[in-house]
Order: sequence, then structure tokens, then C-alpha cells
Amino acid sequence: MLGFLKGKKIGIDLGTTYTNVYVSGKGVVLSEPTVVAVNTTTKAIEAIGAEAKEMVGKTHEAISVIRPMQDGAIANYQFTHAMLKHFISHALGRGALFKPDVLVSVPSGITGTERRAVVEATIKAGAKNAFIVKEPILAAIGAGVPINEPRGHMIIDAGGGTTDVAVISLGGVVASTSVKCAGNKLDQALREYIRRVYGVAIGDQAAEELKKTLASALPVHPDAKGSVKGRDQATGLPKTLELTTNELVKAISYELDVIVKAIKKVLEETPPELASDIIDNGIVMTGGTSLLTNLPELIKKESGVTVRRADNALMAVADGTGILLDHLDTYKRSILAKR
Repeated sequence: MLGFLKGKKIGIDLGTTYTNVYVSGKGVVLSEPTVVAVNTTTKAIEAIGAEAKEMVGKTHEAISVIRPMQDGAIANYQFTHAMLKHFISHALGRGALFKPDVLVSVPSGITGTERRAVVEATIKAGAKNAFIVKEPILAAIGAGVPINEPRGHMIIDAGGGTTDVAVISLGGVVASTSVKCAGNKLDQALREYIRRVYGVAIGDQAAEELKKTLASALPVHPDAKGSVKGRDQATGLPKTLELTTNELVKAISYELDVIVKAIKKVLEETPPELASDIIDNGIVMTGGTSLLTNLPELIKKESGVTVRRADNALMAVADGTGILLDHLDTYKRSILAKR
């Protein structure tokens, strides 16, 4: 049984933007930004997670705030290891006697080298065994999709660094793709649009808030208005801008088109019998980027297939790790690698 039924079991949704940790028997016990603050002089880690994110754009030159995960892959092994060790330790609490078995989510397009890096970092961080499973499988399980039945189900997991699209049947992935275009690229597009059109620089957190509160995947009627604060690049002085939803629709249209094309690609590669099932079942969306206003409606418009956002969209992958850990026999075909 893969040695998976004894001791503590932890599921980690290791995201580019956020990391969620599930402990068997307790549920999701930790949800923290995937961020590390480092002293550039001493190389010591000053903060991890929420505390580190609070420092973004506000630190002096001796402190650098780093995202150790980029586009769903490890960009900095040392800091990813330190972050995982911190999260695992906090999830277990004091007095833990045994190393836990840890299951980690990874994008569907991960390479063999990237997969090994995740496993090695997890083992080094304190895991007894490290298992990895592709995010669409976990997202589907967490969203309540019956992936083991002989019917086709399409899942779109749109997170911070990647958007994973997969068609699943009989517990396995039939067709899939992963594009490095998701929430972070939308934030970047908003920052660049405001800099180019208005000559104003805004920070990462301001762009993220703008995406959540004003941006939309489709035009709205009547148009909505909002504001954002930044720095005028000509004068160097603070400035408040008034923006509208429909101008932001245009600002992020290219990035959304990349996501739509990925979805169409997977639909084109899906066998006709399963494509028929998808028409009947619809498409399920998970991940933080799925919360973008009117994104399901845009995908329905472009694909012709009904799209619904999972009720637990933000935590679907983390919930999926927990369900898989607790029902390994049912989902054993979903285990892709082990060390």
C-alpha cells in the first residue's frame, strides 16, 4: 500500500501565489502566500508566507522579497525547501514524533526534472515519503467530480502561475495542457496597461486588488468605475487614477485569449465519445483565477459548453489532496510518482 497508511498524512497545494496545507483528519490548516523575505546581506530568511507578503514593495535595500515558485515550478530550490519545511512544521505542530507522508500537487505540464525537484525539496523539508499528483486530478476530486466513472469530465484549474486544462475519465487524464498564463500574468498586464496609457506605476498588490474588484473577462453594462493609487512616472508624486471595468477587459484580453486557446486545444484532442460527455456534464473551473468576474461566461461563449465555478474553487486542490489521502485505494491510479 505504498507505506501510506501509517503516521501523519499531509497534502500540499504548492502554488505559485499561495500554498495551502491539508492535514488528514483536520482539513486545511494553513493557507499562506508562497513568498519568502530574505536579508540580502546575511542571506538569512527574515519571514515566510503572510508576514513576508506584507513586506512586498515596502522593504529597504537589505531585504528582498522572493517568490520561490514561478509558473508552477521551483525557481529557487533553497528557499522552496525552507518554505516547505516551515509550512510542514507549522501544520504538524509541536510534539510531532514521526515524519509525515506528504502529497504535493504539480501542474500537468511539469517536466521530469521539475518533478524530481519537488520530490527532493519535500523530502529534504521533512517528509518521510513524497508523492506528487497533477493539479487537474486533485482539483476535480476536490470539486466533487466523479473522475473514476467511464465518462468524460473537463476541469480547468486556473491558479496564479499556470492554467491547467484536462479531460479525465476512469481516473486518468485523457487529454491535457498547461499554459504559464494565469492570475500573475493578468496582474502584470494590468500594471503594464496603466503604465503605458497613464504613465503611472502601481504595485503588485494594487494590481491584484484591481483584478479582484474591477476587472472582468467580458464587458459589463452599465460600465463600472473604480480607482487605483500609484506613482506618476513623470513627476514622481503619488497619484490616484479613475478606471473603468470595460477598459480593463481590453487590458487583459490577450492573456485571456491564451487561456481560451488552451481550452479549445484540449477539446479538439478529446475523443468524440468523451466530448459528448463534456457537453452533457459541462466544464468545472477551480483556482483563484476562476473567480475573475465573467470568466466562466467567456469560456462558455468561446467553447459552446456550459461552465460552472466550483463552490470551493480556491481550496479545491487542497481538498482534493485530503480526499485522495483518505481514500487512496479509490484513487490509486492518480498517483503519478513516488520517492
